[in-house]
Amino acid sequence: MSFRLSRRSGFVVAGLAMVGMMAAAAAPSPLYPIYQQLWGFSSFTLTVIFAVYVVALLATLLTVGSLPDHVGRRPILIAGMVLLGVGMLLFVHASGTGTLLLARIVQGVATGAMTGAVSALIVDLAPSPQRGSMVSSGAPTFGLGFGAALAGALVEYAPWPRYLVYWVLLAAYVVLAVALFYVPEERDGARPPAAVLLRSLRPSLGIAPQTRPVLAGLVPAFVATWALGGLYLSLGSSVVGKLLGVGNHFVVGLVLAGFFVPAAFSLLLAERLPAPRRRVVGLALLGGGVALTVLGVLVTSLPVYLAGSVVAGAGFGITFLVAMGAIVAATPPRSRAQTFATVFVISYTAFSVPAVVAGLAVQGFGLRPTLVGYGVFEVALVLVAASLAARQQGARRV
Repeated sequence: MSFRLSRRSGFVVAGLAMVGMMAAAAAPSPLYPIYQQLWGFSSFTLTVIFAVYVVALLATLLTVGSLPDHVGRRPILIAGMVLLGVGMLLFVHASGTGTLLLARIVQGVATGAMTGAVSALIVDLAPSPQRGSMVSSGAPTFGLGFGAALAGALVEYAPWPRYLVYWVLLAAYVVLAVALFYVPEERDGARPPAAVLLRSLRPSLGIAPQTRPVLAGLVPAFVATWALGGLYLSLGSSVVGKLLGVGNHFVVGLVLAGFFVPAAFSLLLAERLPAPRRRVVGLALLGGGVALTVLGVLVTSLPVYLAGSVVAGAGFGITFLVAMGAIVAATPPRSRAQTFATVFVISYTAFSVPAVVAGLAVQGFGLRPTLVGYGVFEVALVLVAASLAARQQGARRV
């Protein structure tokens, strides 16, 4: 095949692939209250439906995460788009919690296979390392916000409210799969033997040696950001509907997007900040936004809750950008897919485990006390991350 897109066009397609991949993760969230009414499952079951996606994602990351470094990014990404399309069809035909669980598992496998590959492809084709880290940091959260808002709008105002968002996403995945076929890709050397490929499928985590000390200092920041994102996607619709009294599904989707979209666009603000101040500003916004959302829940105020979501989302975006930028700078190209896969294993574990614990807590303590406890947990993580950041800055000065 002689025709290939330019590197610039390929970079755009890679970014859109990540946005589309993450939109699928958020699309069911505004529909969860409808599924609960139809099939009568509890808040804990809801968080389990959310969590099986992450379990499947992590299992796939642990086995397939390093494969794009051996066979290339494109084949993995095209296969992932096909799997995402299958997941959308399962959602269309969902008839109970069993089908929802299966659809989320298929989504998780597809996302796990694609995560390291699409992050590496974005960085490979980026015009600069800074632009690569910005897009690889901003595209996931923008995709989550876009998916939630799109689903909310279609559920509230379009025909076929339980199905249309999945048909729209399925069409997008077909287009992206075709576009990815023409994306340029640079590979070093010939494809390795089958024995090497089979060994790469053994469950493992890998981090480039020079990246390990950098990642160790960033773990609390990754956990603080993604644990908050997991709460929004699993219980966020319940919070807005039951505690804040919002019945409009589009508004529910907009409130969820009010957290994730600022996380993407805050990267433009981060570029204007001096590099040493970015992590401090990001963590301050993250902690302050969480405190505001807790206040909004306590006083039953949607405007306060939404303002806190926007502030926390901006903190999420800046903190994640700083962390990913440090990882990109410390990782050699041939280890990027595996290293990114490991970073996302940490992130997605934080994305799911605290949310499932929160689902259990709701059963015993109720939704409002659980949200307050989760907020305290988040602020504590932010303080730990800030302490590590201060320590690293001091060490650099010395």
